[in-house]
Amino acid sequence: MAKASRAFVCQACGAVTSRWAGKCASCGEWNSIIEEAAPSGSPSLIAIKGGKGRLTALETLGTATREAPRLPTGIAELDRVLGGGLVPGSAVLVGGDPGIGKSTLLLQAAAALVSSGAHAVYLSGEEAPAQIRMRAARLGLAEAPVALGAETNIANIVATLGSAAAPALIVIDSVQTLWSDSMEAAPGTISQLRACASALIAHAKASGSALILIGHVTKDGQIAGPKVIEHMVDTVLSFEALSGHQFRILRAVKNRFGPTEEIGVFEMREQGLKEVANPSALFLSDREQGAPGTAVFAGMEGTRPLLVEIQALVAPSSLGTPRRAVVGWDPNRLAMLLAVLEARCGVRLGTHDVYLNVAGGLRLNEPAADLAAAAALISSMSATPAPDDTVYFGEVSLTGAVRTVSHVDQRLKEAAKLGFTRAVVPAAAREGKREAKEIGIVPVSQLEELVALFSLPQA
Repeated sequence: MAKASRAFVCQACGAVTSRWAGKCASCGEWNSIIEEAAPSGSPSLIAIKGGKGRLTALETLGTATREAPRLPTGIAELDRVLGGGLVPGSAVLVGGDPGIGKSTLLLQAAAALVSSGAHAVYLSGEEAPAQIRMRAARLGLAEAPVALGAETNIANIVATLGSAAAPALIVIDSVQTLWSDSMEAAPGTISQLRACASALIAHAKASGSALILIGHVTKDGQIAGPKVIEHMVDTVLSFEALSGHQFRILRAVKNRFGPTEEIGVFEMREQGLKEVANPSALFLSDREQGAPGTAVFAGMEGTRPLLVEIQALVAPSSLGTPRRAVVGWDPNRLAMLLAVLEARCGVRLGTHDVYLNVAGGLRLNEPAADLAAAAALISSMSATPAPDDTVYFGEVSLTGAVRTVSHVDQRLKEAAKLGFTRAVVPAAAREGKREAKEIGIVPVSQLEELVALFSLPQA
C-alpha cells in the first residue's frame, strides 16, 4: 500500500516545504509550519469533464449594470461601514481582539434584521445555543426570532442551510473552528480555512444569502490564517479598541461595494454596543480647555469628517537618550516631525522627553495630523495654550513646508458645526473653503509660521 504523502505548510503565508523548519523561509514567521496531508494528484494538471468546457459570455466595459441591491441591517453605523447595507450573496469577514464585541455586534445586527421581517441564521462553533440565548437576554433580544445553531462540520452546515429557504443573513462564529472531514488537517489550519471558507462563499453566492464570517486575530492585530481568505471575501472589517476605552471602531479594510477606511463608532455599555451618531462631539466631550499641549485635529476617516484632540507633553529629560512615547499615532511620523521642528524651525527638543496621545482611543493614519501634532508639541514646549476655538490640519514635509490635504471643505464644515471659529490650514487649502464661510482661515505655508503663532523663540 502506497504511503500517503505529507507536506509542511506555513499557516501564515501558505508556503509549502518538504521538511519542517522552525522559521518559514518565505514570510519569516517562527513556529508557523505544520505538517499536513499533501493534495492528491498533480497540481499542474486540470481535469476537464467531457474533454471541453463551456463558452463564457464576454461583455464590454460599456455594458449597463444595475447597482447592487442593499439589505439594511438596522444598525446605521454598521450600514455606513458596509457602504449602505449588506449586499445579497456577498461575503464579509469581521476580525477583532477577543472580547471586543464581534459576536455581540453581529447578534444585535441579526436581531435587528429579523425585526424587519427577514430571516437570519446564527451558527456558532464556540458557544452552545443556550449560551447565545443568555447573551441575547442580557442585551434585551430574547424575543428576536433568530435561528441559532452550534455546528463546526462544514458539510452539516451547508446541508442545514440548503434544506430550507435561503436566509437573508448567515453569521458564522468563527471561521477558525470549522473543519471538513474530507481533509486530515486540524481545524484552523490553512487547508481547512481555505476549504471551509470556499464552501460557505460558494453557497452564499448560489443562494443569495449575505454571509458574515467572524475571524480571530493574532497578537499583532492581523486576522489569523492565510491572507487568501481576505482575498476570497468581498469585504473585510476590523473591530478596533484600546484597552480601557469604552469606544469601539469598526473599520472597513476592504470593500468591493463601498469605500475603504470608512469607520463606524460604537460605545460598549451594559446593554451591548450602542451607536455613536456624532463621534466628534463624543471624542471632544472631556476636552480640558485652556491647557497647554493640546490641539484639535480635523481629520477624515473614510468619507466621515472626525474631530479629535491630540495631547502632547514635552518635559526636560534626565536621561542620556530622551524618551519618545506615542499612543494612537505612528512613532516614525513623530520622529520625523521632531526632526523637522529642530532642523527647520530651531525648536530644540533633543534634550526633552516627548509624549504624544490621541484622546479617546482612536488611531490616526493620515498625514494631515502633522500640523495638529506640531501645534500640540509647540504648545507644550512654550507652555502656551492653543486657542480653544481653533482646529488644525495639514501635512508637514521634510523641508518644513505645510502641504495641502484632501476634503478641506468637509473638515471645515464639521469644525464649524461643533462651534469652532478658526482653522489653521495649509496656505494652498484656502481655495477649498467654499461653503464653511462662518469659520476663519489662518493659512500657513511653512512650519515656522505655526511656531510664530505661539511666540516660541527660535534658536
